[in-house]
Amino acid sequence: MKIVSYNVNGIRAALNKGFIEWLQSVNPDVVCIQETKAMKEQVDVMLFEEVGYKYHYWFSAQKKGYSGVALLCKQEPNHIEYGTGIDYMDFEGRNIRADFGDVSIMSMYLPSGSNMDRLEFKLTYMADFQKYANKLRKTHPNLIVCGDYNICHEAIDIHNPVGLKNVSGFLPVEREWIGNFIESGFIDSFRHFNKEPHNYTWWSYRANARNNNKGWRLDYGMVNDSLRDRLKRCVILNEARHSDHCPILLEID
Repeated sequence: MKIVSYNVNGIRAALNKGFIEWLQSVNPDVVCIQETKAMKEQVDVMLFEEVGYKYHYWFSAQKKGYSGVALLCKQEPNHIEYGTGIDYMDFEGRNIRADFGDVSIMSMYLPSGSNMDRLEFKLTYMADFQKYANKLRKTHPNLIVCGDYNICHEAIDIHNPVGLKNVSGFLPVEREWIGNFIESGFIDSFRHFNKEPHNYTWWSYRANARNNNKGWRLDYGMVNDSLRDRLKRCVILNEARHSDHCPILLEID
């Protein structure tokens, strides 16, 4: 199974930048999308169906033009779970999950901490999501949580770790949480295969950051440890330019 995770920073904008053609060339089985910024009825879903993604599921924020997650699937899942049942998360359309046989795949869009209020919101979300994931894995042990975590884990995951140490996305409390999340039984699939620096998934639109590769690795395919022997590869697809993020791709047996 080939899985792509991509924060598209607006699915309608991405479609206008060649997203469908790119999707056909990569040809994943499942696509986890974050930051759709659209309701399903605002998107020409036939574009996805025409290239093989007959099964698509959308979980949008109550606020129009904000947040939102989706799943594009070639095969019909056994079950779709919209949200987590935690109301403040679900109001913002941040989690959707599909079960395929014994594997469960989630698209998650973890909040950013752009100001003090949102940082508190993010920290609460992080704590509650850890509890949710711990409970979920009791019934769905082969869990994969793909998405934009809005956190760089280690210094290797950010272009300027010293200068950005007090910026949300690289705060000690955020880094500690994602470290604990991994230690709770998840594999950071990209780092499982690649220990090299200068591998990022997000770049600011300012100061020519992407061309200079001054980026952050914010997007992860977290795979429950029970799938370790079935994990085949994980790569960053940094040639895709439909967003300020680029996608990641992981494969499992």
